[in-house]
Amino acid sequence: MQLFYNAKITDNNKQFNFDKTESRHIVKVLRKKTGDQLFITNGKGKLFTSEVSIASDKKCMVIIISVEDKPKPWDYYLHIAIAPTKNIDRFEWFLEKATEIGIDEITPILCDHSERKIIKMDRLNRIIESAMKQSLKFQLPKLNTLTTFTDFIQQKNNGDSYIAHCEKTDKQLLKSILKPKQNTTLLIGPEGDFSNSEITAAIQKGVIPVSLGDSRLRTETAGLTATQIVSFVNQ
Repeated sequence: MQLFYNAKITDNNKQFNFDKTESRHIVKVLRKKTGDQLFITNGKGKLFTSEVSIASDKKCMVIIISVEDKPKPWDYYLHIAIAPTKNIDRFEWFLEKATEIGIDEITPILCDHSERKIIKMDRLNRIIESAMKQSLKFQLPKLNTLTTFTDFIQQKNNGDSYIAHCEKTDKQLLKSILKPKQNTTLLIGPEGDFSNSEITAAIQKGVIPVSLGDSRLRTETAGLTATQIVSFVNQ
């Protein structure tokens, strides 16, 4: 199945027009023609089966044949707050792979030791959309805007919250204490790790300090490891 994504399509649509950019891609690049089937999701747990009725590179129109509910294949909610890496390619890699595995929400956070303080939301959202389509998922992870660490820990998150850091303090393995089928929020720091004051502030807010294992991991690897641990515990 080749999956297309458009946030604007709803159950009420009997037909749907793609914009000029997507129409050109469908008709000129993918060579879709009148009568061909297209599978579309709105990223909200819906699969629309459609048939091309007008194959124009300026306006590709489809007729909606059926709409199917596609429940989320995991029964937990995972929110990872993670510092964008200095090399943005590494952060983009995390977004792509975490989407493929299964994640619900991502918040880029600005920390004391952060080396990257600007991100391009449009590009990052496109990477997540592409990963969702490639992995045939029908729920688009929510990508929040860049938030300071201080502001983030002031927010109320449902379920348990954990902070993974490298300091040699009293902490437990995430895989040992993680509860299945729960809302989970996990904080991952920048290349220079969280500062001591950030760790203290998080703990004071009830965030549980954890370790992801014995190895010292890059930021993006830690984020992906945490995503996989949550997935594994819930299997």
